[in-house]
Amino acid sequence: MFILAIDTSCDETSVAITWNDVILSNVLSSQVELHKKYGGVVPMVAMRAHKERIDAVIAEAIKRANSQITKSQKSLKHRNIENLILKIENLSLRDVDVFAVTYGPGLAPALEVGVAKAKELAKKYNKPLVAVDHMEGHIYANFVRKLKAQSSKLKSLESNKSWDVTFPLLCLLVSGNHTEIVLMSGHGKYKILGETMDDACGEAFDKVGRMLSLGYPAGPLVEQLAKEGDPFKYPFPVPLAKSKELDFSYSGLKTSVLYSLQKISSKGQFTKKQMCDACASFQRAAVEHLVQKTTLAVKSLQAKSYKLKATRLLLGGGVVANKLVRFELRKAMKPFGISVIYPTDGKLIGDNAAMIAVAASYKAKRKEFVKNIVKLERAPGLRLSR
Repeated sequence: MFILAIDTSCDETSVAITWNDVILSNVLSSQVELHKKYGGVVPMVAMRAHKERIDAVIAEAIKRANSQITKSQKSLKHRNIENLILKIENLSLRDVDVFAVTYGPGLAPALEVGVAKAKELAKKYNKPLVAVDHMEGHIYANFVRKLKAQSSKLKSLESNKSWDVTFPLLCLLVSGNHTEIVLMSGHGKYKILGETMDDACGEAFDKVGRMLSLGYPAGPLVEQLAKEGDPFKYPFPVPLAKSKELDFSYSGLKTSVLYSLQKISSKGQFTKKQMCDACASFQRAAVEHLVQKTTLAVKSLQAKSYKLKATRLLLGGGVVANKLVRFELRKAMKPFGISVIYPTDGKLIGDNAAMIAVAASYKAKRKEFVKNIVKLERAPGLRLSR
């Protein structure tokens, strides 16, 4: 089935078209430049930008999907791809089988734009609508398949994943607004084992960046400066290091960084070395917090009588782009025989509509459609658990 998904949960206007879990297009229109001068995302500014861009992004997603279909028709020659894709001559909104949309969590004004547009399209074309939890989308970014080009020709369907789906799966979701450990016992079956009690990991990265006047978004810049710094220059504490609970907390670490920087310079002026050392020391503590709690979750699961032991750790969310996060988690999981899985395509790590479409494809197979499209509303505080 053809799925068109919309994600406007924050500051990316994104629309994707998939054939089940195969990406045909994944378009993102970034608002970074709009929010830079504010040092962060302003909800009403984001909403206006989404409204201005959504129709153009949908049109571009259709255009790119048709281009991909045309290429596949010429090169695949009816091998390894569903016949219906090969028979489509000019995909349009009328050909979409299912519409999907992120309805939460996220910024309420931003979510409203995507939800309204998805409802409009589903009603106009009399097609079913799937409402997707944004965090569920981050999990399913690891289930994406794509048409991979080889020698300038599309040879076959290739999977983003090179792993067998065996439940349960342990998922670590780390983004700007969420940090949580989720046990996935089957498709659509989740249990939150631990979550942030205050600031999320990505939020802490951005706030530390602001303390150093790095601009927005600051997370990638903190990682870049950390490469040149001493991670033990400043003894920032690893949050909740002695706690046996699986919850996260980044507010204390953020405050510790603030106090240390104030001691270095009351005017907020720092040398390049001081900035690099501060970033490296903060990143060390922040990542160690993720590692400690994830390791504790693994030990807790292994101590309980699950019919199937988790052998995969799926990563999702924008902070997964941080190389130290991936490296330290792989190292920590190795003794337990657990493989760490994350999206190999950088566009699938952060917010995007392709992951929403793939999550929707699994929900559609279970007939989990919105029963009353008119009554669907945004859910900015949505939690992934059932």
